[in-house]
Amino acid sequence: MTHQLPVIDLSAASRGPAERARLHTELHSAAHDVGFFQLVGHGVTPAETAALTSVVRAFFALPDSERFAISNLNSPHFRGYTRIGDERTGGSPDWRDQLDIGAERSARIPGPDEPAYWWLEGPNQWPTALPELRTTALGWIDRLSTVAGRLLRELLAAIGAPEDFYDEAFAGHPHLHLKVVRYPGRAPDGADQGVGAHKDYGFLTLLLQDDIGGLQVEREDGAFHDVPPLSGAFVVNLGELLEVATNGYLKATNHRVVSPAAARERFSVPFFYNPRLDARIEPLPFPHADRAPGATQDPANPLFAEYGRNELKGWLRAHPGVARRHHAALVAPATA
Repeated sequence: MTHQLPVIDLSAASRGPAERARLHTELHSAAHDVGFFQLVGHGVTPAETAALTSVVRAFFALPDSERFAISNLNSPHFRGYTRIGDERTGGSPDWRDQLDIGAERSARIPGPDEPAYWWLEGPNQWPTALPELRTTALGWIDRLSTVAGRLLRELLAAIGAPEDFYDEAFAGHPHLHLKVVRYPGRAPDGADQGVGAHKDYGFLTLLLQDDIGGLQVEREDGAFHDVPPLSGAFVVNLGELLEVATNGYLKATNHRVVSPAAARERFSVPFFYNPRLDARIEPLPFPHADRAPGATQDPANPLFAEYGRNELKGWLRAHPGVARRHHAALVAPATA
């Protein structure tokens, strides 16, 4: 089922007051009504995208032994390669494999009086047989951080909020994250959960998807609709922290990925633009606050003002193998 997402042209922000005002009207509607849109005019060139796509395919073409050597089970920081079926959404296995990459940092081991979320800072794991992956992936993180930063400021301005309101939360060492993902077709049992239905728990996600399709977004009719790939566009969605910060005025939307049929592969590269782990996300002041419907309440998924607590909760739930091996003390007995 197809229900096309709004298309937002970020380059309109620099084409004069009238074009910027039109951008804000369209962005306001997309973020408030849908929570998802296609982003064009972002300045990332086809050559940059092709270079990333090439190295992504090269990574998944490596022998199993090369990928397994950098398993995320080796990393208390949840960095590295996840085998097919080892990540979970909604308690069920996702039929995909992936490489999790963050900003390159030294290992952070929290002290006894420090929050456990500092475990999420640490070094990446890189395949020795593909040295160009490191340069390309870290360059992509830097490139998309610039795009996402511009977009966030325009989004805040679009709803009448101070566009620099969250600058401090992103100052210093924002928690930037990249996934390099392959969906290798349907699971042997016929299940089609590439990734189960979920919302992202941060600020903004910018997704590069190939031309295969499979991403679906829950729309106002309660059904999941296909998101057809749009050449040159990033699929953007808002995370739960922006919904909470605006008391539900901005919308974090359920989405999922349906596995491609048969043995057809699908590749995607989502980038997550999120603040520092220790940033406290203050409520956003904006003129429409009195019309906010309230953030979604989910007893199974409480949200915290301190960003790192949300992030760690998600990783422990999605990667039970890493949680058991490195963070048994953080896992509730019922889920250990």
